[in-house]
Amino acid sequence: MRTLGIDTSNYTTSVCVYDSENGIMLQKKLLLPVKEGEKGLRQSDAVFHHTSRLYPLVRELFEEYSGEIDAIGVSEKPRDAEGSYMPCFLVGVNAANCIGAAMRKSVYGFSHQSGHIAAALYSCGKTDLMKEKFIAFHVSGGTTEMLLVTPDNERTFSVEIIGETLDLNCGQAVDRCGVMMGLRFPCGKELEKLALQSTEKYNPKVSVKKGKCSLSGLENQCRKMLDNGECNENVARYCLDFICKTLEKMAEFAISEYGRLPLVFAGGVMSNSIIREKIQGGFGASFAEPDFSCDNAAGVALLAALKGAESE
Repeated sequence: MRTLGIDTSNYTTSVCVYDSENGIMLQKKLLLPVKEGEKGLRQSDAVFHHTSRLYPLVRELFEEYSGEIDAIGVSEKPRDAEGSYMPCFLVGVNAANCIGAAMRKSVYGFSHQSGHIAAALYSCGKTDLMKEKFIAFHVSGGTTEMLLVTPDNERTFSVEIIGETLDLNCGQAVDRCGVMMGLRFPCGKELEKLALQSTEKYNPKVSVKKGKCSLSGLENQCRKMLDNGECNENVARYCLDFICKTLEKMAEFAISEYGRLPLVFAGGVMSNSIIREKIQGGFGASFAEPDFSCDNAAGVALLAALKGAESE
């Protein structure tokens, strides 16, 4: 199967071609512009930017890929849950349906979250896990969830939330702390660079109860550290150590409840090298490579190939 994937999430326009015969995954993506000092985008602005950027990205993709397309996969909503909706995904859905109608090819819709999980499995060579139970973390600016993933004949796999944030998402905390320090949104990469320059290693007190976490205290503590004259490098390190310990406590809860199931981490925050190194060492978890951890269309392209192969 040769599939086109399209994902128009809140901060990245992504397209991808996947060829299941040779395993080639060709991606193109662009971050949406956010004005300096701001902490995000309104949905109307995200829709506008996706609309203006999607065609140039598709054109660039097919300048490199000259083969045929058998099916199209698209992110149609944030999560596989009733009422899950975000206007920016309509841009990708509309484009996918237009292309599918013109080419007379099947279009398969998936959740953005399922795409993240599939991309992570592809990246770390664990696609066989789709046939068994495992625990996935989806950690980004819009989501901080711990998921029990089980095989599902209709959707390839289904997810059940077994842990989540009660307030801020991890990516939100990173961006809010970064903006405090004058970093440009999204702040993840710059915050990581600062943290790597710190010689401190923090063991913060975190709030995790029965798999549910609270991160609002992190924002308050980082602001307090800055007000007290702490350098940006140490504040950045504290921020990431806080998030890392929170995820560790959530993972410990999952293991106590469900046993030693495989752990897979996906989402933009999971491209952070500090968090990745510590959790891999402590839990033997699998992480997507950064290109497949941040928002991407690779996961829905892979899922479309699996669905297309089933229908043949």
